[in-house]
Amino acid sequence: MNWINNYVRPKINSLFSRREMPDNLWTKCDDCGTMLFHRELSDNLNVCTNCGYHMGITPRDRFLTLFDNGMFTEVEVPRPTPDPLSFRDQKRYPERMRSAQRKTGEKEAMLVAEGEIGRTPVICAAQDFSFMGGSMGMYVGNAIIAAAQRAVKLRRPLILFSAAGGARMQEGILSLMQMPRSTVAVQMLKEAGLPYIVVLTHPTTGGVTASYAMLGDVHISEPGALICFAGPRVIEQTIREKLPEGFQRAEYLLDHGMLDRVTPRTKMREELITITRLLMGLPPAVRGDLPPPAKMSSGGMQDDESDQPVSRDQPPVRPDSQAPVEGSDDS
Repeated sequence: MNWINNYVRPKINSLFSRREMPDNLWTKCDDCGTMLFHRELSDNLNVCTNCGYHMGITPRDRFLTLFDNGMFTEVEVPRPTPDPLSFRDQKRYPERMRSAQRKTGEKEAMLVAEGEIGRTPVICAAQDFSFMGGSMGMYVGNAIIAAAQRAVKLRRPLILFSAAGGARMQEGILSLMQMPRSTVAVQMLKEAGLPYIVVLTHPTTGGVTASYAMLGDVHISEPGALICFAGPRVIEQTIREKLPEGFQRAEYLLDHGMLDRVTPRTKMREELITITRLLMGLPPAVRGDLPPPAKMSSGGMQDDESDQPVSRDQPPVRPDSQAPVEGSDDS
């Protein structure tokens, strides 16, 4: 009986029992409805392999696939006064902030980092639309200023990835003041003769479009991105007319002269390497000599030699990241 209970019965149960499948193995494309396997989707940088639809990607994952070998160092951003207006709607503002921080694992809606892409030193800033809609508050203004100051100090180009629903209403007029503040930061770069490249991702709207998102020397967009100040539905309700097909989408704006390029995410790294080296007066990159970016995985970013995901709290740092850059103020 022991042999039957201990071996035969468990063996039979294992053959007929249904194995539970994790919920995060498949993702449905919002555009074409195709079910995409998580590894296939992450290898393609969250771009649908069937229709090319660009899904959301976090700033940290974007940087890990953008920088050489996925190595970058975060730039410290001054923390503003929390809840300066004691704002409350259905929830208190601090409660919304804590909820967004738990959801994304990030402190705020913008991440600033420095590193190399194609052996070209750059400063990058990226907004996280999953953090309260990427809304522009005082922290985002501080982040843009910190990125511009770091770029001027190290004599590096600044690349900014925008993704926002506009200004953050919980900070009222203080959030709107980030529009002129960010404009001053961009002017610092222009006076220093440094390139400012903007990559507009879906969606970029409101006060962000009315300030730093449209002040770049070069404007690139991901395919299908919504780029506008007021949304299409607001405009249709105001003028009481049907808007043209694809109105305010990246391809429409490219045809009407508001963008310089529309580049798929899978080709964005090569595009940025070419543009930054051209604007900085550097020779073309030798493709066979470029370090590869890191690879994405379903649970986050992973090293090439390990299955352990890279920590969100402690991103990988280049061994020579603290070394002064040739021609910088620190050398």
